[in-house]
Amino acid sequence: MDTTFPRLLLQHAAHRPAAAAMREKEYGIWQALSWAELARMVDHLACGMHQAGLRRGEHMVVVGTNRPRLYATMLAAQALGAIPVPLYQDAAATECVFPINNAEVRFALAEDQEQVDKLLEIRPQCPQLSTIFYDDPRGLRNYAESGLSSMDDLMAAGEAFGREHPGFLQGQVDAGAADDVAAMFFTSGTTGQPKGVVHTHRTLLDRAQAGAEFDKLTEKEEVLAYMPPAWVGQNIFSYAQWLACGYVVNCPESAGTVMIDLKEIGPTYYFAPPRVFEGLLTSVMIRMEDASAIKRKMFHAFMDVARRVGTAMRAGQPVGALDRVKYAIGNFMVYGPLRNNLGMSRVRVAYTAGEAIGPDLFTFYRAIGVNLKQLYGSTETAVFVCMQPDHEVHADTVGIPCRDVQLQVSDSGEILVKSPGLLKEYYKNPQATAEVKDQDGWYHTGDAGFLDAHGHLKIIDRAKDVGRLADGSMFAPKYIENKLKFFPHIKEAVALGDRRDMVCVMVNIDFDAVGNWAERRNLPYAGYTDLAQKPEVYQLIKECIEKVNADLAADEKLAGSQVHRFLVLHKELDADDGELTRTNKVRRGYIAEKYQSLVDALYGGKTEQYIETQVKFEDGRTGSVSATLKIMDARTYPPLKAAA
Repeated sequence: MDTTFPRLLLQHAAHRPAAAAMREKEYGIWQALSWAELARMVDHLACGMHQAGLRRGEHMVVVGTNRPRLYATMLAAQALGAIPVPLYQDAAATECVFPINNAEVRFALAEDQEQVDKLLEIRPQCPQLSTIFYDDPRGLRNYAESGLSSMDDLMAAGEAFGREHPGFLQGQVDAGAADDVAAMFFTSGTTGQPKGVVHTHRTLLDRAQAGAEFDKLTEKEEVLAYMPPAWVGQNIFSYAQWLACGYVVNCPESAGTVMIDLKEIGPTYYFAPPRVFEGLLTSVMIRMEDASAIKRKMFHAFMDVARRVGTAMRAGQPVGALDRVKYAIGNFMVYGPLRNNLGMSRVRVAYTAGEAIGPDLFTFYRAIGVNLKQLYGSTETAVFVCMQPDHEVHADTVGIPCRDVQLQVSDSGEILVKSPGLLKEYYKNPQATAEVKDQDGWYHTGDAGFLDAHGHLKIIDRAKDVGRLADGSMFAPKYIENKLKFFPHIKEAVALGDRRDMVCVMVNIDFDAVGNWAERRNLPYAGYTDLAQKPEVYQLIKECIEKVNADLAADEKLAGSQVHRFLVLHKELDADDGELTRTNKVRRGYIAEKYQSLVDALYGGKTEQYIETQVKFEDGRTGSVSATLKIMDARTYPPLKAAA
């Protein structure tokens, strides 16, 4: 698209001024903001930021949750030719130092007191950070820091400037071009220091439009913006596609009200990483376990019908008349109320991306009538590379290349991509840019996979993570971990086995699901660490692992990757402790190094191992958690083909 984000905003404001652009829930009430009101807000902010000294080509940090005024700030910065850099609102203060210094940031917008405190804490390490604006004034009345001021003051100054210079915003927007840098997103830093991914207006909007065309999105869609704006997925769905299509973006009141807000809005277009769908399914299974025996029996009976025929019906395949009747009854009795409870009654298209989703989890949602599909992409590709057409959805593929995308599989099995959505560069990192983007314009994804006979892309794992066991069997850790995480009692799993003689797993239990399970069995516990080491819990996890082993035994390539030994970790893996990225991906290498004593115990044949781990609390204090962890063997099965 030969346009820019601010230009699209002004077009919507001119053609549909009274139409809702965004809604924000405040004090339990949804407040709508029209396109004309949003354009006026952006005008005031742009004028105010220009007066404050923000200039074309400069970077501006934006840190907070999804809020109309934060979106307006990004648009205002882009209108001036500046480059918004969204940061994760749950990142520790020290994690913000590198991006701010790397991008030489002078200006920042912080949502509230928590984010202001974070930026003030690191200011001595970021001396160029001279100006901090804040949105929510609560708790900030008595702050007397230099360069700290409210958005209200900024907008008031901008409004006065705008009256004196009535064509200022339009002139600034007209000076912008599609190939100007629009935004910079920092990668999660799974393997080291994060990298700033530079995208232009053209790359982001081209991919946003390609995705919109693929699913026939219109201005009538409703979207709930609840993921971190710093994640490129959220940014594409709730910012780039929002401006490309002109639909309504809804901002929840808080993280704690997302499920209620989801039901109230009833989005038509929904996007979430697998962990959100896992969490929703876990909450469903917990509630079903608390239901009466009759309801449980009805639920499981109709779910059997859904798994057998639901996906076939959604794919337009022939299904017998009796099964159609059973499914229709199930839809009235179970699936419909369940979709409503999940806030997905009106969902026309739902996507999951960010990492691979377990096939069982994927099938569950499609079976109950949710049009859940997978897409493939990354921060560097502006998300949209492959998408699944409505009647060609398979749990084990991520779809076909979308408009103008070329795919190639290298001799080593790595997926290479050519697309109009490729990053311009990694900021100030030409070496890293050259490593992923070759002279012929191919982007090296780092993912291992292949195109199947129908032209659908199948991802096996990260290329660097796919390994071999000592006997030469393929080892795909993410595949194993996803199968384990389908069980509501398992929140995270870390599979180990590359170049070793067997696969071992470290498991995080889901505290809510297992806690509910324990309470119904009158099993007392004193917290996560105590519950995790209960013999009954180990037996529960062992049963889950053995079911996965039985599934793996039926897979010719992965039968050798069955889990032989496991332990349940004494603490939840946490991004604050460096064990997960801010997008909640497991940092497998870091974990193996941090818990080396546990890895040695698993492979050394021990039955228990003492461990003490330092942890960081939410208030910034540090402490330690210690426990003697049990190690248990799991039953493995002979490969089915060999048995036959």
